[in-house]
Amino acid sequence: MLDRRRLVLGASGTLLLTLAPWQIARGARMIEVRMWPAEEYTRVTLEYDTPLNFKYFFVRSSHPLRLVVDIKGLELTPALQKQIAAVKAEDPYIAAMRIGQYQPDTVRLVMDLKTDVRPEVFQLKPYANYKYRLVFDIYPAHPVDEVGRLLEGADEKEPEAAPMPNEKDDPLGSMLAGLGRSDKSEKQPSVKSEPPAAASKSPGKGKPPVRSSSKKNDGKLIVVVDPGHGGEDPGAIGRRKNQEKTVVLEIGRRLAALINAEPGMRAIMTRKSDHFVSLGARVNIARRAKAHLLVSIHADAWIKSSARGSSVFALSEKGATSATAKWLAQNQNQSDLIGGVNIATVDKQVQPIIADMTKNWTISYSLGLGAAVLREMKTVNRLHKNQVEQAGFAVLKGQGIPSILVETAFISNPEEEKLLVNRRHQQKIAEAILKGIKKQFAANPTLLQS
Repeated sequence: MLDRRRLVLGASGTLLLTLAPWQIARGARMIEVRMWPAEEYTRVTLEYDTPLNFKYFFVRSSHPLRLVVDIKGLELTPALQKQIAAVKAEDPYIAAMRIGQYQPDTVRLVMDLKTDVRPEVFQLKPYANYKYRLVFDIYPAHPVDEVGRLLEGADEKEPEAAPMPNEKDDPLGSMLAGLGRSDKSEKQPSVKSEPPAAASKSPGKGKPPVRSSSKKNDGKLIVVVDPGHGGEDPGAIGRRKNQEKTVVLEIGRRLAALINAEPGMRAIMTRKSDHFVSLGARVNIARRAKAHLLVSIHADAWIKSSARGSSVFALSEKGATSATAKWLAQNQNQSDLIGGVNIATVDKQVQPIIADMTKNWTISYSLGLGAAVLREMKTVNRLHKNQVEQAGFAVLKGQGIPSILVETAFISNPEEEKLLVNRRHQQKIAEAILKGIKKQFAANPTLLQS
């Protein structure tokens, strides 16, 4: 029988084989290939129906630098080859990808890289709507310290939200234009101008945790803005297929832009693009920034589409205040499993621990902050609950700083889904959250007295 194998271009020259159909072992069926390029790192995810074995190595002698991954048991199809080749031109780390048959039971994936990288490659078991996933996280070998750069004031204008639409472009926004809009002629005081005399009138009395800050940020209130979900983790999905991760990122960008416009405040975002950030990494960002506050932004969902309204949550160390709060915390805490975290590299030091000496003050201030934000949210949307609820949200643990989680609305409610994707309404939500922050700080400015 004629041997139809021949060598073709591979990782460093002639490494791959073409095989006759009867020579190729059939294996796992590919379901989808997804790519999430971001400045922090690029993630490539292969999803398939049965577990695989793999190994990877660099070819540093080539130009460009190549990352080679041999995957045993994966069936190569034209559709898979097309998906693998679809690298976005703006990807910061991957110039091109291709895949071919290396051995009868093995395919070889080759990534041409734009720069030196530090890859993490790991496999995830089925979870939620996902089957098996092989994940490639391509980190830069020498990452930029984004938190440090922002704290040093190197990027005063970042981030900017999308421009406000005019009425012709946004008829729904025009209809809602008169609802809850702040008067632009009214001068909003910066946090520096608020007198400390009102401190005893607000929850959160006592001594806040001591923190040091860089010289360029002395006297500034540092707020970490945390848009929930991202990348592999879409969050809740509305009937019109709008995803929570996209909506809350837009609101987060707007809130950060408003905060950075305040002379006495600075915003740092846990993510500025559609990529996955683990719960531990979000906590680490707040810690490294020595933040004074953290605001996590979400868009709720429920099994009944009639559920509606805005909610605000704070941390509880003694159990949830309601069954709904408990369910929501459990749901949000699954983000790492859905988004796909490499358990082998999780920082063991990032644990949900709050020191006893600061725990009571932190939670008390969070409740005061949550109540102030909830009152302002009432001006732009009806409330689901009239008081701040509490539960064991992982993203609110560990920082030792006042933190709240804002459920802006129910994306599972068709009417509220329309509002959540409306740019004018997104701006109003951001303005309401900022007003709540400023009013709580005016009532209790002890955050900057440490």
